[in-house]
Formats: sequence, C-alpha cells, structure tokens
Amino acid sequence: MAAEEAGLDLVEISPNAQPPVVKILDLGKLKYANQKKAAEARRHQKTIEIKEIKMRPNIDTHDYEVKMKAVRRFFEEGDKVKLTLRFRGREMAHMELGMQLLHKVRDEVATIAKVEAEPKLEGRQMMMVLAPR
Repeated sequence: MAAEEAGLDLVEISPNAQPPVVKILDLGKLKYANQKKAAEARRHQKTIEIKEIKMRPNIDTHDYEVKMKAVRRFFEEGDKVKLTLRFRGREMAHMELGMQLLHKVRDEVATIAKVEAEPKLEGRQMMMVLAPR
C-alpha cells in the first residue's frame, strides 16, 4: 500500500461522504495539531462571571448612578450582575421601597440586559440576577 511505503498512516477524514475520504498522513502529527487547536480555542474563550452590586433601599442618587455605571461596565464585559439589597432595622417594614429600586434598575438596563432571576427576598436581603443580552 502507498501509505506503508511512505511510512505514514491512512487516515479517514470524512467517513460519511460517498465515497469515504481518506488521506495519507502522519496520525501522530494530526492528533498533535488537533490538540493544539483545542488548547488555543480554550485559551480564547471568555468565562462568564457573576459580579455582585450591593445597595441599600434608601440609596442616594449619586451613589445609585455610580453603581449603575459599574453595572453597565459589567454588561459590556459580558458578565452577569447580581443586585443585592440589604435591609437593616426598620427598613424591613418598607419592602416596597426595595422592590421599586430593583424595578427601576431593571427598567434602566432593559435595552442591554434581561432579568435572569426575578427579585426575591431571602431573610434581610432582596436579590435579582441580570444577564447581558
């Protein structure tokens, strides 16, 4: 056979084609090249992180704007954002303020993000997860 004479391997490239396609090449080199290609692909993929933004229900306007700037930056980087609202003391009596704040955030970033987890209360914290579109 031609492959044995050349000291190479007969490698099946596409077995489903009619007729099946084969090439004469070094199988070790092919495996090495595929391994390198897979490693390169892994190196260039972005891992999605969950960034957390903590707020209080009676946040001031400037503080809110600073937090929102950070939220937008996280979405541009392709990360998810977990908004956490911490209630302290008598703030627990006014849960609707926290809900209004989270709805305000949701409406503000509606064009660049979607709600992944609706606002829910866990103890003294209210949480909502947003993901970039």
